[in-house]
Amino acid sequence: MAQNFEIFTKIEILDARKQLKTWFIANERALPWRESPHPYATWLCEIIMQQTRIEQGTKYWNTFLKIWPDFAALAAASPEEVMKAWQGLGYYSRARNLHKAAQIVATQWKGQFPETAKEWQELPGVGPYTAAAIASICFGDPTAAVDGNALRVLSRWAGISEPIDKPAGRKQIEQLANEFLDDAESGMHNQAVMELGALVCKPRAPECDACPLGINCHSRTNHPGQTPELPIKAGKTKVRTVLLTFHVITHEGLVLMRQRPDDGIWGGLWEFPSSWIDPKNTPSNNLTIPGIKNTASLHPTGQIGDSFEHLLSHRKLKVRFEGWTSDIAFEELNNQWLPWDEARNLPIPRALDKNWEELEKSSACKR
Repeated sequence: MAQNFEIFTKIEILDARKQLKTWFIANERALPWRESPHPYATWLCEIIMQQTRIEQGTKYWNTFLKIWPDFAALAAASPEEVMKAWQGLGYYSRARNLHKAAQIVATQWKGQFPETAKEWQELPGVGPYTAAAIASICFGDPTAAVDGNALRVLSRWAGISEPIDKPAGRKQIEQLANEFLDDAESGMHNQAVMELGALVCKPRAPECDACPLGINCHSRTNHPGQTPELPIKAGKTKVRTVLLTFHVITHEGLVLMRQRPDDGIWGGLWEFPSSWIDPKNTPSNNLTIPGIKNTASLHPTGQIGDSFEHLLSHRKLKVRFEGWTSDIAFEELNNQWLPWDEARNLPIPRALDKNWEELEKSSACKR
């Protein structure tokens, strides 16, 4: 059952808007995409910054703008070029959708940008939050943009204890966000709420004394001096441990590579043939190579380097590299023999990129 939380009075809402705006003007960070908002730069920023630290994301944002300064330039790039530039950011479906969206804007919209969040949601990879952010910041569309920061700020401020990952809690948040939104300055307001969550109303150790909404914040009033328990989520995805073995197969200076399917982890990236093993169901010493039929020509050369852990959002990968040499450059479906320098220029997972020099050097020594 949905919680009946106290709705702020109109006067409280108006006062809170004023306090938030004053705080934002005095404290907003000088981020490059805020200087003169443009639909392309804003869209690019919102896509890149999803699940990404702002320091890391800013570097990628600058790189993309330098290589592809507008939708048309990005649309003309090859998928491999875009994936390579995205390498290291993770959630690679974002890069594929980024490229598809740029092509739609360049070929169908022809520079005529829509001004509403509803229309921006027609693009691949653009959900309600991203669409609201673009439309409000660039065109003044009065739509509340609710990201993770806004969820935290609003749930704490109003004392919304319904799980935010359930319809009842989400509905209350969205209702409050729309009531709180300053329609006359929607872009500034949305950025101010997000900035407050990033700088003050942080997940841990929020700086409540510095908060412009602190006067009537339910979390602060009900639990003074304590880190708020809100927002609440109904359930968290468990982190699974997976044993991942990359099989580095070489033949006379060539290395065998394959492209991963578009869906799933590292979608569309290139890798060495790999084995993904659930340690609960499969012995960890299983060295079968999925997708390779010509195993008779292979000779094991042993493990390359030490095993290590690589963390993804919901998986803990225990990674190792196994070396192999092949008597012939056999042909296998979806696999390709490449020189090492050409292989490295492909978009590859970070787990490979950061170990590449050691892998290449080790293979050269065993020829």
